[in-house]
Parts: sequence; structure tokens; C-alpha cells
Amino acid sequence: MTFAIYPGTFDPIHYGHMDVARRAASIFDHLVVGVYAHPRKTLMFPLDERLSLAREALSDIPNITVEGYEGLTVDFAAKHEARVIVRGLRVISDFELEYQMAMTTRKLSPEMDMVCLMTSLEHAFISSSMVKEIIMAGGCVDQMVPDFVASYLAERISAPNAIGGQNH
Repeated sequence: MTFAIYPGTFDPIHYGHMDVARRAASIFDHLVVGVYAHPRKTLMFPLDERLSLAREALSDIPNITVEGYEGLTVDFAAKHEARVIVRGLRVISDFELEYQMAMTTRKLSPEMDMVCLMTSLEHAFISSSMVKEIIMAGGCVDQMVPDFVASYLAERISAPNAIGGQNH
């Protein structure tokens, strides 16, 4: 069996993430979507909420599991006996960072490979940052995220002290 991981913060998960996960799941026998607990960026949602949204978004794909993780991605991959890390590319500027990460991954774990999947054209403009910005400004994100994610975002935005731009 071929195992792969698809790591990210998924803050929140959107159609671009789901597109890459679905296509990766069709290539590999099992895909673990790894939700990184403590990235070096400001999060809107704590880990448990990001995990819950990702699990619901991908629940119809039997060979995907969603787990949170801390530490090095290569260690998370090794824990799952995965030799492949899947990454999504939206635009050409993503390539530089992904290339650097692939070379660093190879240095840390020579047996690990990285596979980059281009996000489908209809989702190439979507980023979690953009989704958050639009929802915070009162805009509609219905075409960027599943209905339950859009509802969850709207609910969180309207709750007092729900989002303070702090790292959870």
C-alpha cells in the first residue's frame, strides 16, 4: 500500500484544499490529511475546530483520514509510514516555497518525496487568507467553501469575542 500525507493549516478548509485531497486520494491507497497544530502564522481557529471542519469536508472519501500533528512534517509522515508528502500549487509564486520545502524535506529525510498537484482552475484563486478576509469584511464565501464551513464562519464572526486575530 502507498501512503501519503497532505499537510496544511486548513484555517479554514476550502474547495482548493478539498480538490487536492480528493485527487491525491485517487492516486494513493491512503491519504492522511495532517492539520498542523502550531504554524508560524496567526490562526483564526484552534486545532480542534480545524480538524472538525476538515473531517466533515472530506468524510465522503473512504481512504482519507484527518489528524492533527505537531513537530516536523517528515516525522509525522514517518509515523504513518508515508514516503510521499502531497502539496497543492495554486499560482506560480507557490512554486518557490514548495521547491524550498521539497529540498529541505529531502535533506531531513532522503527517502521522502514531495508530489505537487496543481489546484483545479476553478479553485486556483482561493486561499484561506482570502476566505477569512472576505468573511471578516461581511462578504459571501459560498463559492469558496462548503455550506457548513460558510455557516460556521458566519456564526463565529457574529459571536462576541469569537475572532481576535490571536494564535490559538
